[in-house]
Amino acid sequence: MRVSVIGGGTVGEDDAGVAERVGRVLAERGHTLVCGGRGGVMEAACRGASEAGGTTIGILPGTDPGEANPYVEVSIVTGIGEMRNVLVVRNGDAAIAIGGRYGTLSEIGFALKIGRPVAGLGTHDVEGVEAVETPEEAVRYVERTTPSTTEP
Repeated sequence: MRVSVIGGGTVGEDDAGVAERVGRVLAERGHTLVCGGRGGVMEAACRGASEAGGTTIGILPGTDPGEANPYVEVSIVTGIGEMRNVLVVRNGDAAIAIGGRYGTLSEIGFALKIGRPVAGLGTHDVEGVEAVETPEEAVRYVERTTPSTTEP
């Protein structure tokens, strides 16, 4: 399964630690991580997934693949700026939101609009987002609520 990990581009140590653990758990369970490819939550989650041997995909706002954080395995350039937020959630079978502000909120909205399950760790209190306490709970939630017709 592909899971979109969404959250702030700049974060404190707590959210970075949570994101790194989410990435690690996703990789350990055989899932591919999709994100916006830059810093903050995206970089921390990619680091966790990469260090655990997982696959990471970064959907970048610009046209330079070199803008990706060093843990992105597959860089996809778009040249469409923040509008790439739709592509980030569209390319995941589910989403895990960690902290974040308006960009994260937009991704949550897009994910819910297209019917993706969303687990939230310290993020926006929005109807349809399943608030969870740990990275493990977040991954279990998206596994449990995503149709089994997707990749393992």
